[in-house]
Amino acid sequence: MIARFAIPFFLLMVLVVVPLGLALLFRYILPRKVWRRTSIACTIILWALTGYGFLFGFQQFEVRHVEFASADLPEAFDGYRIVQFSDAHVGSMTGSRQWMLQRAIDSINAQHADAIVFTGDMQNIWPDELPRQASYFRQLKAKDGVFAVLGNHDYAVYQDCDETEKTTNCGKTVKALCDMGFDLLLNEHRIVRRDSDSIVIAGMENWGTKKRMPRKGDVIKTLTGITINPSPFIVMLQHDPSCWREKILPECNAQLTLSGHTHGGQISLLGWSPVAMSYSEWGGMTYEGARAIFVSTGLGALIPFRLGLPGEIVVITLKKK
Repeated sequence: MIARFAIPFFLLMVLVVVPLGLALLFRYILPRKVWRRTSIACTIILWALTGYGFLFGFQQFEVRHVEFASADLPEAFDGYRIVQFSDAHVGSMTGSRQWMLQRAIDSINAQHADAIVFTGDMQNIWPDELPRQASYFRQLKAKDGVFAVLGNHDYAVYQDCDETEKTTNCGKTVKALCDMGFDLLLNEHRIVRRDSDSIVIAGMENWGTKKRMPRKGDVIKTLTGITINPSPFIVMLQHDPSCWREKILPECNAQLTLSGHTHGGQISLLGWSPVAMSYSEWGGMTYEGARAIFVSTGLGALIPFRLGLPGEIVVITLKKK
């Protein structure tokens, strides 16, 4: 129910509630002669920024290049290119925004990736959003495959229906992603080989610390059966970055974790985002010793609004240290 009314709620807050709150604040802290003018000016600025974020900010995106160096990386994978995208929310890229999805697919393919990974949240709420977009994602090409994991929106947690229908809908989402051409990893892994060397691309189901976040991810199950010697280089896909410190760091030795989920708050003010108050890792690369997590700020969003933080496609180049 919350997700279904996310856009009206957002507009109510930024167009009505926040301006009224600022007006009340200014009334008590500013001289009588200026508080009205200050309130009106702030309201106009807020409305203008909101309009810009919906009409133009959401349409912007960038290709971001980062490197991750590790002594554990096999020599044959030095220079290996992984293209990550996350939080597509294709239900927000329909109609007049359909071109945005094709632009993103073309940009991903233009990177000539060794592997493409999608780190969750393909749908907004319902699996019926996905089949009409399948033809776009079938265009994705990478030498070693196109991998994906589920995000919290890809489960049925935001659907207003009974448990039986939710289970059915989860199955529809899984089928739709497979039909799109993704190798969907549900607490599973794949071995990628270059001659006698290999790395592991592992995919956990969603595991989050926040209320209502699905907790289906299982680190041990995801990595069971790996027999590579010496200890393998593991790229772990996990939608929710809060899982990194709670589960991944203490329970396995995955050198690099790729996540999404936060959208970077969809707002950046001089490099700061309000989502930083909820997530310690919410965008970019964070290191813990020789291990790291990269959190993508996402490609799309349930609420089609971005301000100072464009959508992104990330090219991660692995380097031998």
